[in-house]
Amino acid sequence: MPKASVKRLIECKKKYLIDLVLDIEKYPEFVPFCFDAKIHENKNEGDLTRIIADLTIGKGLFKDTYKSDVVFNKKKDSIFVKNIKGPLDHLSNNWKFTDKKNGITEVTFDIDFEIKNKFLNSLMVVSFQFGLEKIADAFQKRAEELFRNSKNQI
Repeated sequence: MPKASVKRLIECKKKYLIDLVLDIEKYPEFVPFCFDAKIHENKNEGDLTRIIADLTIGKGLFKDTYKSDVVFNKKKDSIFVKNIKGPLDHLSNNWKFTDKKNGITEVTFDIDFEIKNKFLNSLMVVSFQFGLEKIADAFQKRAEELFRNSKNQI
């Protein structure tokens, strides 16, 4: 099962980065390999926000949609994602956001997944870290474009 972790220091307020990650329907605009996104449910449950969403992802001829349960924990500044249905046997990823000095936020992204199709899963293992870095780069670039001058704003 492919597992990986990426950590980035981004010159942006934590709140803006969390909002960026939770704005799932915008992913096709900037996330590599993401073709479509749809929110089915978005509700607040005390300190948690729960989102049920579909993402259509792929590369070349391989494209598929999976449904995820996304939970934002407001107290822990973390977002946990697990698959509900689709081409994945297993998916869990965790975003953690930590304030650093001078308007910098540390973002940690951990992911663990397995595709039902064993052949595709073996192909993913080879290119997984590269793909994850491209996705992390896309989130960082998007944050810099949207919030470049916002780190000192209230």
